[in-house]
Amino acid sequence: MTEELPPDLPATSLLHSDSQSRRGAVVAPIVQATTFSAATSEEFLDMATKSFSDEFYVRYGNPNHTQVAEVVAALEGAERAIVMASGMGAVSTLALSLLEVGDHIVLQRSLYPGTSTLATDVLARFGVTADVVGQDSLDELRSTIRPSTRLVFVESPSNPHLGITDLRAWAEVVHDAGALLVVDNTVATPINQRPLERGADMVWHSATKYLSGHSDVSAGVVAGSNDLMQQIWRTHLTLGSVLGPFDAWLLLRGLRTLDVRMTRHNENGLAVARFLSDHPDVERVYYPGLVSHPQHELAARQMSGFSGLVSFVPRGGPARADRVLDALRLVPRAASLGSVHSLANRPAAMWSNRPPDQVREPVDDALIRLSLGIEAKEDLIADLAQALQV
Repeated sequence: MTEELPPDLPATSLLHSDSQSRRGAVVAPIVQATTFSAATSEEFLDMATKSFSDEFYVRYGNPNHTQVAEVVAALEGAERAIVMASGMGAVSTLALSLLEVGDHIVLQRSLYPGTSTLATDVLARFGVTADVVGQDSLDELRSTIRPSTRLVFVESPSNPHLGITDLRAWAEVVHDAGALLVVDNTVATPINQRPLERGADMVWHSATKYLSGHSDVSAGVVAGSNDLMQQIWRTHLTLGSVLGPFDAWLLLRGLRTLDVRMTRHNENGLAVARFLSDHPDVERVYYPGLVSHPQHELAARQMSGFSGLVSFVPRGGPARADRVLDALRLVPRAASLGSVHSLANRPAAMWSNRPPDQVREPVDDALIRLSLGIEAKEDLIADLAQALQV
């Protein structure tokens, strides 16, 4: 007799972690209602006051929210997750839940500019101070943390330079100082990396990217312990960055194929990075799966795959980079990443309207960021080869 295995491998968790909340439905139904009735006053009071209620009012939660949260929590190895309307909604709610006047935060220098802007602009207006440190410098981290440090924000791999943070080492330093380590796991996804297993206290995602995977949903997710999620949920009720039920259903539908999609993203990322690293018209390639990447050994220790994001600098400066982008036939110039469709852009141009002090790590004007989809790698390489001939 074959022993029944628990659904703890990613491919299985993606399909079965929400089986109880689906209540027998093989495919989760869309629950479009924004409010739910109660049969008695006692039942209404229970619905209105219990934590993480998903059958009271949509700002408190919705059955589709619950299903997504259960799947993401299982993938990340978290006790609970909360879904919101965007990645920035998720990290902003996280920060506003746990910080107060006089608190200090530390930011990794190589960080998504939206997160940096949140810290240096929005949170600064509420009396929260911030310092930035290098991604590979534990000594700088130790010297920067203060008694008032509450949160340390990291992103690994980082966007767009694909730098790697030693999550276990950072967690030890951060916890010794009594602070919390929060990790943007958007680029890696829990298929390739589980930060909570390496000591992080919380993870968040722009679920608009790989988790949904089809460029048709804006969403965010935060995952961590029950206690931390309870604090964040309470603030979420007030801020109201609510994900619509249909969008939650689309996100859940996208999540079902995350494991198989990431297998192809990982394969395409490595193949294209190797092609670019051998090309005579390419100055630099950023991809942690390459042996030439300065943090490749660290990436190989804490990641099982290296994702589909590749950045490179073609010879000839930003004008040449724009010509390469214009010459691509399969890969449109577009923002975002993590879609089944490959996308490309020049981040320096995309972020040019941000004040310099809010883009914490300089980005080469000619750097091209490729978000490789699930097309055949041979076709992607052929497209890049002809574009680099311009």
